[in-house]
Amino acid sequence: MNHALLKLEDVRKAYGALAVTDGVSLSVNPSEIHGLIGPNGAGKTTLVGQISGLITPDSGRIFFKDSDISSVPASSRTRMGMGRSFQITSIFGSMSALENVALAVKAKQGHCFQFWKAANQYREVQNTAAHILSTVGLGGLENTPCDELGHGELRQLELGIALAAEPKLLVLDEPMAGLSPVETRQMVELLTKLKASYGILLIEHDMDAVFALADRISVLVAGKVVFTGTAEDVRNSELVQRAYLGDDDE
Repeated sequence: MNHALLKLEDVRKAYGALAVTDGVSLSVNPSEIHGLIGPNGAGKTTLVGQISGLITPDSGRIFFKDSDISSVPASSRTRMGMGRSFQITSIFGSMSALENVALAVKAKQGHCFQFWKAANQYREVQNTAAHILSTVGLGGLENTPCDELGHGELRQLELGIALAAEPKLLVLDEPMAGLSPVETRQMVELLTKLKASYGILLIEHDMDAVFALADRISVLVAGKVVFTGTAEDVRNSELVQRAYLGDDDE
């Protein structure tokens, strides 16, 4: 049996008397998509911050590839193979798609303070960046300025930038946000393809996308994981219906 890529044990974070994450335990295995869902205010953003190293837990432990990373900074987690994409894209709009990914490739190689003039001088870097763009469905758009890309294409590019770090785990924070139905289907197809090579923690409000993609789903309510199971388990759980899915009817 494969060891979990990511494992959380009783992770907690409070601000004053408010417990934002309250004893969270979950895991993500290689070649698995683990969905994390929950209503607004459930603690998802704080939990993602703890996983990525931007927020330090008050207690509990976080393991990545069997190493305790609970106090490891975000930059080191990236170097260890944890990739993250955000709800809001962070892309240089005046630069081409290829240049944006090439910068990320150079950063992975450790030339963070030199890459501005060097990124487009190395054929190997450009070839790697072009391959990544093809992987995320942007082949043929290498030289397109990012200001001219559609919203869905920017989401694909953001994912490509995350892949440039050669991660083992992808933490994807709302990758479907703002996408049209057609763009959402394209993103679902892309993530399905990527699952063979990466473990994926998918934080997402689009329930149809989560149900289509996730091997397991954890439901976070008021900082607690109240249920973990398959999409079918989640659909059939009265607890989930009361705690989360039924909120839309209230």
